[in-house]
Amino acid sequence: MSQELSRDDGPPAWHRPPSQPVRSEHMIRSTLIICRGLMATRNSQTILGVLATLVSMTAVAEDYPHAFPREGTAQLFDNERVTAWRVEWLRDIKQPIHRHRYDMAGVYLRYGPIRVTSPEGVASPQRPAFEVPRPYFQKKDITHREEMIGFAPDAPQRLAVMFDLKEVSVAAVVPPAGVPTAFPREGAIKAIDNERVTEWDYTWKAGRIIPSHMHDKDSVQVFYQGGAIKFTGADGKSETKRFAFGDARFIPRGTMETEEAIEGSPRAITIELK
Repeated sequence: MSQELSRDDGPPAWHRPPSQPVRSEHMIRSTLIICRGLMATRNSQTILGVLATLVSMTAVAEDYPHAFPREGTAQLFDNERVTAWRVEWLRDIKQPIHRHRYDMAGVYLRYGPIRVTSPEGVASPQRPAFEVPRPYFQKKDITHREEMIGFAPDAPQRLAVMFDLKEVSVAAVVPPAGVPTAFPREGAIKAIDNERVTEWDYTWKAGRIIPSHMHDKDSVQVFYQGGAIKFTGADGKSETKRFAFGDARFIPRGTMETEEAIEGSPRAITIELK
């Protein structure tokens, strides 16, 4: 039997997607001043110039860069379903305000304290340390700054593998009669399940063969513990793959195989894409 554990975490309420475009306090004050000026003048050229300034200010305020790339990140791979990023929150590196333009799923591999600040300059309260690996999901359009500034010199740097989920939805493949899907499976923990993804935490046991199954959905996999796994396809051909901490890979829907850990006890978070 698989187990289920909810870890669908998100940022504090004031960092969730705004119902209206984000505007800074400075821009609001400037807008009020400009509006007063408009009321005091009847010069059409002046009015047009002021309106143009307002439009320009609004564009600047709303045109935040995407969360990635930025300092401390590296792209791992990119395809029609996801863009995969290795993300490390570097000590004492100032980061820009950014907007997450995609829904995002991922895995925290190492805890480290960070400070999350809204465009208005409001910093979120520090949250308690969490255990890793920690599956994660976040909706798009969240706008903030994330930094590791002002913490103890010996504090660890947070590390994660994150996936931008592209606006693509693909139907699951129907396995042949008698062939189970890759998940759920015995020993797997369902960590997150929503309209975009299902995330599973699973540890392979050396010598235990996982019978033939099909990955009915496109999936991505992030390894927390390394090891070697022998995969045997539907054609009977076997291949041994070695994985290390932080490795990530894409598994296409329709992949059918058996699995056997032959070295170590690999542990991975598998994210099924819907």
